Amino acid sequence: MENKNLEEDREEIPVEETEDVDRNSEAGEEASGQAADIPEEMEESGEEAGDCEEGSVKEGFFKKKKKDKKEDAFKMKIEELEDRVKRQMAEFENFRKRTDREKAAMFETGARSVIEKILPVVDNFERGLAAVPEDEKESAFVEGMNKVYKQLMTELDNMGVKPIEAAGKEFDPNFHNAVMHVEDEEYGENVVMEEFQKGYMHHDTVIRHSMVKVVN
Repeated sequence: MENKNLEEDREEIPVEETEDVDRNSEAGEEASGQAADIPEEMEESGEEAGDCEEGSVKEGFFKKKKKDKKEDAFKMKIEELEDRVKRQMAEFENFRKRTDREKAAMFETGARSVIEKILPVVDNFERGLAAVPEDEKESAFVEGMNKVYKQLMTELDNMGVKPIEAAGKEFDPNFHNAVMHVEDEEYGENVVMEEFQKGYMHHDTVIRHSMVKVVN
């Protein structure tokens, strides 16, 4: 009986070993299957990471492009405003110069008008002083009138009013007004022989021409 039992035990041992081998082979297949599945998951996760990275790069590129467009628009606007300011400054400068010229012209016109009204007074002073007899020239009245006349001429000189030289000068129609012509061999041709009324200039402008007698 014991021998039979031993034989039975010996016969059962290979069966258990076979089952263990089968189990081990099944476990290996599962492990190999899991191992085979891992690269696919990693590959899928890698593809997703690559897509995210590419999307972020594109998004950053478009943001930078949009920012560059805004900066270019701001620069164009700034240049436009600067150009407008420069134009307005130039227009204002031209306006200021034109206004200064107009003011100067108005001042000259006003000054000439006043001078033209004063010149007859000067003429009357000169005629009155020239008509004073020799024995009365040293009187207090005549000296007072002479001082007033000199003061008036000084103020006119300070204003830029100068008498035009005429007697003995060559006749110039720009400064002289010939009211009489005579023949005289003692004088040269076209020379002012006598001055009837003084002419005056205000700076470079003739206020009144000299009334003269010219030798032909």
